[in-house]
Amino acid sequence: MATPGTRLFLSILLVNLPTCFAVAGPARPSSLQCYVENVIHCTWKPGPDTRIPTRYTLYWKDDDNKDGHVTGTRGHASIPRHHYTSHSDLHIWVKAVNQYGTAQSEELLFDGTNNRKPSVPIVKTDDSLESLAISWQTSCQDLFLSEGKCDVRHRTEGQHWPEAEDGFYGSYTLESPEPYTVYEFQVRCACNIGVKSDWSKTHRIQSAEAAPTGVLDVWMDCGIYSTSLKHTCFLTWKILDKSQACGRILGYEVSLTYSDGTAMLVNLTIAEPSSQLVCEETRCHFNSSLSDVSVNVSAYSTHGATLPAGLAMPTAGNSEQGIYLKMNKDHMNVSWDLPAQLLKEYVVQYKQAGSYAAQGFGWLRVNKNTNTAILKGSFENYTAYQVSLFAVLHSSQCNRISSVIGYSLQGIPSIVPSFEVNSIERTHVTLSWQPVPLLEQKGEILCYQVGADSQNVYNVSASPKHEKMTFQLQHLSPGQQYLVWLRAVTLAGFGAKTTKTFKTKEEEGNNSSKMPLVIVTSIVLMVIGIGIGIWYVASRENKQLPWFLPCWNDRVPDPRNSNIFKQMTHQFSDSLAWICVPAPESLHKISQLEVVEMLPHALESCLTEQGVGDDSSQTDKQKNHMDHAIRELDRDGTERRLGRQDYNKMIDSDEEQDREEEKGEMEEDSSSLSEEEQLMSGYEKHFMPTALEVLEV
Repeated sequence: MATPGTRLFLSILLVNLPTCFAVAGPARPSSLQCYVENVIHCTWKPGPDTRIPTRYTLYWKDDDNKDGHVTGTRGHASIPRHHYTSHSDLHIWVKAVNQYGTAQSEELLFDGTNNRKPSVPIVKTDDSLESLAISWQTSCQDLFLSEGKCDVRHRTEGQHWPEAEDGFYGSYTLESPEPYTVYEFQVRCACNIGVKSDWSKTHRIQSAEAAPTGVLDVWMDCGIYSTSLKHTCFLTWKILDKSQACGRILGYEVSLTYSDGTAMLVNLTIAEPSSQLVCEETRCHFNSSLSDVSVNVSAYSTHGATLPAGLAMPTAGNSEQGIYLKMNKDHMNVSWDLPAQLLKEYVVQYKQAGSYAAQGFGWLRVNKNTNTAILKGSFENYTAYQVSLFAVLHSSQCNRISSVIGYSLQGIPSIVPSFEVNSIERTHVTLSWQPVPLLEQKGEILCYQVGADSQNVYNVSASPKHEKMTFQLQHLSPGQQYLVWLRAVTLAGFGAKTTKTFKTKEEEGNNSSKMPLVIVTSIVLMVIGIGIGIWYVASRENKQLPWFLPCWNDRVPDPRNSNIFKQMTHQFSDSLAWICVPAPESLHKISQLEVVEMLPHALESCLTEQGVGDDSSQTDKQKNHMDHAIRELDRDGTERRLGRQDYNKMIDSDEEQDREEEKGEMEEDSSSLSEEEQLMSGYEKHFMPTALEVLEV
C-alpha cells in the first residue's frame, strides 16, 4: 500500500509528465542566402535534425506586391526565372512547418543585379618548377563584372581537405613541397560583386624527386627458433614509404662481413630480373642463406642513397623471462615484464611454422620503455606461430630473449609418432616416443596421456621439449601381457591413440626352479625311451640284454621273492635303480615259493634205470615220458615254449592244495628225479639248462 508521501510524488509526476515529453515545433531556418545563376538559388541552415517530418517552403514578394512560393528541400530551393524581373528587388524568407508548430527565417532583401555567381574557374598546373604552381581563369568578364578574390585549398593524396586560404588572384604557388609527393588543389572565385563560385575540379601534381632519407628497417628470418641459435637466416627489409624514398628507388646495396673477416658487396637492381632479390608489396629479401655474418643494407636512387642499416646475426640472451601472447585471426597481443636494460629498442617477431623464407613472417620495432606490442595480420587457424622477443643494442647486435608458440584457433592433435616399448622388466617398462611435430600439433600440447589395459591413465608433461620423451610405466604384474597406448592432448581435445603390446618378465624364482625340473624330466624320459628300445630289439633277436638294464633280464633272480627282501627297507644307492622298480602291488599272502625244473642228465638217469629193450623202444618210452613231463609243467603255468617255470612265479596259498595233488601224480612218474633235485640249490635250478634245451642242442 502506497504511503501518503508516495501518493504525493506520483501526483506531481503525472502532472509534469506531459511537460517533460512535450515536443517543440521545428527549428528556425537561418543563414538564408540567394544568388543568380539563370535562376535564383537560395540556401539556408535548417537547424538540428529532430527526425520529425518537416515541410520547408520558400516565399518571395517583389516591390509590386507580386508574391509566390515554392516547396524546397531541407536546405535548398530555387525561384524560377519568370517569377522575377532583374530591375526589382525581392523579399525572400523560408517557413518550416511540422505537426507541432511553425518557424520562419529572417527576411532577405535580394538585389538581382548585385547577386550574381560566376561559374567555376578553369585551373592550369605547372610542375616544371622546383615548387608547385597553379593558375586559373574566371567567368566574371562574361558577366560584365571585374574579377574578385579567390580561395585555394590543397592536400596530399588521400588526406582530408583543410581550411581554404583566400585573397589570391589568378595563381597560387606551394612552397617547399614534400619530395616525390602528389598534391591535390581546388579553387573558387568571386567577381567584384555577388557570391563566390563553387569549387573547381581537383587537380593533382607530383613534386620533384630527391635523395632518399632515413634508414631501411632490416631484419633476419631464421625460421622457427629452437634451443640453439645456429640457424640459417635470410636477410629481409621493409620498402621505404614515399616520404622516405623521395623518388623511385633503383636498387639496394648489401654489404656482408663474415666472422672470418671476409667481406662482400652485392648490388641488387630492381629493374633487372634477379634470383637474389625478391620484392613484394611491402618487403624485399635477399634470396641467399646467411650464417655467422653481419650485414649493412642501403637503398639508392638517381639522387642519392640512404644511410646503411646494420644488423648482426641474433644471439641467445641471458634473460630467462618469458613473454605472454594472446592472439586471434586478426592480431597478436604480446607483452613482457623485464627489468630496465641498456638497449636501443625491442623487436617483436612472429613466424608461421612450415612457411618458406620471408613468408608468414613479420616484425615490429618497439620503444625500449614499452612492454607491449600489437602485431596485425591474417593468421590461419590450427597453425602454429612462434612469437619471439629480441633486445637490440646500440651496436646493432640483437639478443633473443624468449619465444612462445601461439594459435589463433586450436584443433585436435595428430597421432604421436615413433612410439616404442624399451627396457621390459618384471614390474615396469620404459616407454619412449617423439613429440608430435609442430606442423601436426594443431594446438598447444598440454600433455601426453599413457595407459595400459584397465590401469590408471598417466599425464606426462609436454615440457621441457626434447627430441625424444620417455616415461616409466610401473606397478605391473610379472609374466603378463599388456596393451599400452599413448595420445596427445590440446585444449580442443584428445588426439588419436597409438598402441603397443608387450609381456613383462617372469619371476626369477620360478625360472630357477622350473629349469632343473625340465632338464631332469627330459633326461629321464630319454633314458626310459632308450631302455625300452633296447629291450624291444633284444627280445626280438633273443639276445642277452646289456648290463645297464639288469631289471629287464629275465635270467636274473628277482630279489622281491627273497625272504631277506621282505625284511629290508626299499633303499637303493644306484641312481638308476629306481627307474626299474615297478609300481607297488597289492600285498599277497605268500605261503610257498616252489620251482620245478627238469634237467637233462636227470632225464637220462631216469631212462637208464627204467629197463631194457631195444633202442627204439627205449627211445619211444623216453619221448613219451618227456611229453608227459612237459604237459605237467604246462599245467603248472610254466613257460609253454621252453617248458620251464619262471623263477619269480608267485604261488598263492589258496592254490597250494591243487598244486599238491598235481605234484603227487607227477611224483609217481618221476620218482627218481626227486632225489636229484634235492641235491641242487635254488640258484642252480634257475640257471642250469632244462632237459628240453639240452635235447634241442
